[in-house]
Amino acid sequence: MIPISDGGRPRGSFPVVNTVLLALNGLVFLYEIAVGGIGFLFGADSLGIFVFFLKFGFIPAELSSGAPYEIAPIGGGIDIASPIPTWATMFTAMFIHGGLMHFIGNMLFLWVFGDNIEDTFGHLKYLAFYLIAGILATLAHFAIDTGSQTPLVGASGAISGVLGAYLLLYPRNRIRTLIIYFLITVVNLRATWLLLIWIGLQVIQGLLSIGVSSQVSTAFFAHIGGFAVGVAIGAIYKAFPRRPDGPPGARPNRGRSNQPPQYWRGRRID
Repeated sequence: MIPISDGGRPRGSFPVVNTVLLALNGLVFLYEIAVGGIGFLFGADSLGIFVFFLKFGFIPAELSSGAPYEIAPIGGGIDIASPIPTWATMFTAMFIHGGLMHFIGNMLFLWVFGDNIEDTFGHLKYLAFYLIAGILATLAHFAIDTGSQTPLVGASGAISGVLGAYLLLYPRNRIRTLIIYFLITVVNLRATWLLLIWIGLQVIQGLLSIGVSSQVSTAFFAHIGGFAVGVAIGAIYKAFPRRPDGPPGARPNRGRSNQPPQYWRGRRID
């Protein structure tokens, strides 16, 4: 299931932060192509990209041991010492992607779901939320395998936080979704179902990966951790709303879609 667009309420302001995050991820990805060559887009190995990931990706074993890696065991002892502290790689890793599909998938989810959350939280609070969700997602990944020597890269932990908040704040929104399963079709799914199916798959695959995380290329527990953070912050926001979405005195309209109700055989189904 691939989300294409959402039917949320009209934005009150331009999503400046979300746009900047998309642009930063795009610029870093262009740099990765410059380092790894065009073959990087199609999964080709590159020593340059390998070294880049080791320098700026988050490596759990570095944090748990307190000893950053300095020399790569391959390639004639190449210098892989990071110019930033290990803890700072939790930030830089959020803007690095492991390939074309990894990048496109993450950016599509951020594009579809991020703008409404930014409009709800406000620009600076959304930026703080995004970064905090990404850090806590990384720590969830770290907690599962503190000795992993595989660099963690990708924005999916932070974006999972966005999805968790979206589930709480806009559960009734309709998400235009591309379904590829024998046939290719586009349907409008309620956000609740789409996001619950998504996180359910992450939990199942995450549990199956326990003990063999070094053989799995996806950081499922970063997704789960980020999503949990988003749900928690979304719940807090709903409990203590900052502003209504309608005229003064009106009840907040969070989670309600602007689309008309849908009926089947005379019964409302949305």
